[in-house]
Amino acid sequence: MTNLLPEMAEIWQETLNWQPNAQQQLQFQQLYELIVEGNRQLNLTRITEPQEFWEKHLWDSLRGIVLKQQFISFLDEGASVIDIGTGAGFPGIPVAIAAPNCQVTLLDSTRKKITFIDKILTDLALDNAKTLVGRVEEIAQQTQHRQSYDVALIRAVGSASACAEYTLPLLKRGGLAVIYRGNWTEEETAALKNAVSQLGGKVEAIAPFTTPLTQSIRHCLYLRKIVATPANFPRAVGVPTQNPLC
Repeated sequence: MTNLLPEMAEIWQETLNWQPNAQQQLQFQQLYELIVEGNRQLNLTRITEPQEFWEKHLWDSLRGIVLKQQFISFLDEGASVIDIGTGAGFPGIPVAIAAPNCQVTLLDSTRKKITFIDKILTDLALDNAKTLVGRVEEIAQQTQHRQSYDVALIRAVGSASACAEYTLPLLKRGGLAVIYRGNWTEEETAALKNAVSQLGGKVEAIAPFTTPLTQSIRHCLYLRKIVATPANFPRAVGVPTQNPLC
């Protein structure tokens, strides 16, 4: 018997000015059960205890799309969102559940993970999400994806400069990249600003926050796309990580 996730309605409301309705709560529970089950074969996450899963996978995923105590405005308007390196489906699947008007593309280079996510999307009846297998350096050079998204999400993938190089080419002008980080320093901000300006963007906000249960310090970086990204970005597979812009 899988454990039940905590509901945490008050914490959702206090921290994000939002809380899941009954259907969304059920989808979160189903997602949790499917991840725990899939973990036996795929080693998707070390986080399987219900409260930890709620905080580090559900709450943390949705905290990234909240600016000034509201979901990013695009999400109410049927935004196109891409989650880069989605892994077990975070933050993209919780975002697709919480913002049913938006269209979420879940990108990962590991076919096994994408096959698993396809099953989750079917089981949860999430028709506003779809999957894509590939390396972001190649996908972002394809005309059907380049400059096609309103929001790009990236969590736990490489340096912030590499994340900027992965996200900004995919965004429409005016679009927003959300980079999920743990710790962050002022020194890192200077290097990031430099990289982002080369990619046609600007650093709009760096938001520190504390997780509600374990009081861990986290940060989200918000990058706004201002002008078209030069055609040579992103560079070839592996280069942005090995040789980040600075």
